[in-house]
Amino acid sequence: MKKKQQRPRMSPPKFLAIGFVTIALIGTFLLMLPISGEQGIHTRLVDAFFTAVSAISVTGLTVVDTGTHWSTFGQIVILMLIQLGGLGFMTSATWIALVLNRRISLRERMILQEAMGQYQIQGIVDLIRRVLVYAFTIEGIGAFLLTLRFWKEMPLTDALYLGVFQSVSIFNNAGFDLLGSIHGPFTGFVIYGTDPILNIINMCLIFLGGIGFIVMFDVMEFPKCRKLSLHSKVVLSVSGALILIGAFALFALEFSNPKTLGSLSYPQKVMASFFQSITSRSGGISTINIGELQQSSQFFLIMLMFIGAAPGSTGGGIKVTTFAVLVGSVITMIKGKRDVVLFRNRISEAIVYKAVTLTIISLLVLVGFSMFLSATESSDFLTILFEAVSAFCTVGLSMGLSTELTDVGKFTVAILMLLGRLGPLTLAYALNRKRYKDLYRHPEGRIIIG
Repeated sequence: MKKKQQRPRMSPPKFLAIGFVTIALIGTFLLMLPISGEQGIHTRLVDAFFTAVSAISVTGLTVVDTGTHWSTFGQIVILMLIQLGGLGFMTSATWIALVLNRRISLRERMILQEAMGQYQIQGIVDLIRRVLVYAFTIEGIGAFLLTLRFWKEMPLTDALYLGVFQSVSIFNNAGFDLLGSIHGPFTGFVIYGTDPILNIINMCLIFLGGIGFIVMFDVMEFPKCRKLSLHSKVVLSVSGALILIGAFALFALEFSNPKTLGSLSYPQKVMASFFQSITSRSGGISTINIGELQQSSQFFLIMLMFIGAAPGSTGGGIKVTTFAVLVGSVITMIKGKRDVVLFRNRISEAIVYKAVTLTIISLLVLVGFSMFLSATESSDFLTILFEAVSAFCTVGLSMGLSTELTDVGKFTVAILMLLGRLGPLTLAYALNRKRYKDLYRHPEGRIIIG
């Protein structure tokens, strides 16, 4: 008697990809319900889908104002999608399983390993516990501080609701805000551009959400072991350098622009420059009008958005570690050396190949989608490119194109956000059924480069 063949299980990358799409579709259905719209307004499929994908991918691009279009129920749905997207639905499911004292299977641990970007499966459940504790602690502190600040302008219950929503949204680098219900649709945080307290709180939340939980753990353990991992050193050093370079560049380029920094005092210009530098790599909120920036500044923000945040964080982009490996590879080639070395550690060829592959795939995706959007949307190419990079790198900054997109453009940008949240390599692995190991090597050939 023949044994019944077992149906092959989905690989962890494919499971994650299908999981994110499924949650996005569930969110779309919930947001289309009349109860989700303010005063029972029915939301069109394309707008609900765009919003759900933007929330689950923690991007923050919006086609309708979050504070005025959605009811409290709709806003809570968006908030839950942001939390699921920021932590990862497998992380959230593991937390529920732990609360119910259910055993985490080996397959579930493998999926968690893929979701968290870890090299080994050992200790993955303990890592998830710490992720949840750190995330909820930071979000709680942020909510408390924001509530105290908003309490000056509104009743305590309203301030508490706004504080919780904004803390979760900003820490997860989502970029959604409810300020439209207070200061008018799509006003965002521009009206608070000169408020030092709110700026500092938001910058801290964005930075903590963007460096990743692994780096947080290392920093917390540093007083005991007096040592940081190579990953943490690279993330902290490159992130710090990009923040300083970004702030200096924006300060210099926008210093005399009356529509952005020109009308601010010197300390306010410095604060605004640092805020835009930090948020541009994944935050999604801004304190100046991005559409009023000089074209040179807008293009510079595109480069910062493309680099993005750290692996294992709530941010997107090709990641600062990928950027560090690419820069290290260029320096190695210029010096005529063989190995890429970061902080006296040799980087393996496999990691270098992965960094190059990820960057090239990302560039090809952005080129293809930008060309398509330039054919469907009536806007200049820089605006379209900015929107495409912001969507794919899950940043959420916009020059104003989101609300003017056609239905085709909305679906296109939504797909870009999903691709960006899943990651090009994860998606490629998900679509690849089998990975074969070469049984032989071809003879070496030579071609001329340059």
